[in-house]
Amino acid sequence: MIAVYSPALTPRLRYILEFIGNELSGGPFRIFASEDEFIAAEGFKINYSHLQFSESVFTIRPVNLLFENDIKQQDLSMFDFEDTKAFFKTEGDFSFDIFAASFYLITRYEEYLPHSLDEYGRYSHQESLAFREGFLDKPLVNIWLQSFRKSIAESDPSIHLKHQNFNCVITYDIDIAWSYKHKGFVRTVSGFAKDLVKGQWKALDDRWLVLRGQKQDPYDCFEWLDALHLYCRLKPHYFFLVAKKQIGYDKNISTDVKQFRELVEYYAGRYEAGIHPSWQSGDNNKLLKEELEWLEVIADKPVQSSRQHYIRFKTPDTFRNLIERGIVNEYSMGYGTINGFRASVCSSYKWFDILKNEATELHMHPYCFMDANSFFEQHQTPGQTYQELLGYYERVKKVNGTMISIWHNHMLGTDPKFAGWPQMFELFMRETVYWDAYS
Repeated sequence: MIAVYSPALTPRLRYILEFIGNELSGGPFRIFASEDEFIAAEGFKINYSHLQFSESVFTIRPVNLLFENDIKQQDLSMFDFEDTKAFFKTEGDFSFDIFAASFYLITRYEEYLPHSLDEYGRYSHQESLAFREGFLDKPLVNIWLQSFRKSIAESDPSIHLKHQNFNCVITYDIDIAWSYKHKGFVRTVSGFAKDLVKGQWKALDDRWLVLRGQKQDPYDCFEWLDALHLYCRLKPHYFFLVAKKQIGYDKNISTDVKQFRELVEYYAGRYEAGIHPSWQSGDNNKLLKEELEWLEVIADKPVQSSRQHYIRFKTPDTFRNLIERGIVNEYSMGYGTINGFRASVCSSYKWFDILKNEATELHMHPYCFMDANSFFEQHQTPGQTYQELLGYYERVKKVNGTMISIWHNHMLGTDPKFAGWPQMFELFMRETVYWDAYS
């Protein structure tokens, strides 16, 4: 076990030491505010203070962040650290305050400070330290922890630290289950009319053939995905958009449609199924409650996972609402405009409410890749995206993290707009996910 001394045991310090302790040793560090008890403690010792203990005690000199209660601009002067970057440089046996720096990144401290929003009302990735300093594509906290692990081992070769296992989690957002089928009379007629007005004769013909049952709906790739999951022995996560009113950005199939209810029931019975809160419910906690209740009735079990539609959330309001509604696992920690590590980490962690200065039981599961970002925002080809995907995969694997990726059924079907994307996904699944898991 690892013992840590600090003269003040604050909620921030306890929180980050629990996270780092779980990552390095499989359990939280023992924390002491008493010098005598710390000296008497057995095991490896870390002095997190400006006091001086014996030379055998590993020392990290702290900055003030973890001992503060307010939120303010921090001095984030960057410096080169091994093959990457770091901040909060101090003296001691480690060249910076890894506890405070990790806390700053994974709690998204900067999102509590004044910032600009993008066109969808979201925190802009261009505001982030990770983007400005060029480490958005790296799980920086995990990289730091590898270096920290090495420093501890060099200080005491007898200590045995836990190594996490690499994991790859495939998730799907089902925003629109079908392109042409089960849309209802008004939406179907409207679709025909739009095709006619725009002269989209191929789409008009496809729509007709699909509705007559003579052709597969272009968004219906569910059986194909099932076969891939079976081949790879993989259990993915599905997030369903179940807005009652199909307006604005909520273009899902109506919850009144029997076939949609059967689809949700089927996947909730086989895999982990979560809520994909609609755009409308993002600002309406009562509506979120209604969507959750509908999904739980169809799934016939509690729904405890969520991911926000369009990755639209507001810190801390959105997460407080989710906790109130019984959500335990949250999968929105990433950007809807660019791929990368929004919280600079590829491990799950508990959400810390900085305004209340307290840890919660809401577990954050950060993702680093979303197909829609690569296509709509980064304007990449399937080939370019494949290389990007492999890059994230290898970086996460190198630090024994969890790589979470987001996919959409409408991009993995037969819609000509997304030609090549299903093939790219299958290649990734068969040649990387499968072989890495069973080689």
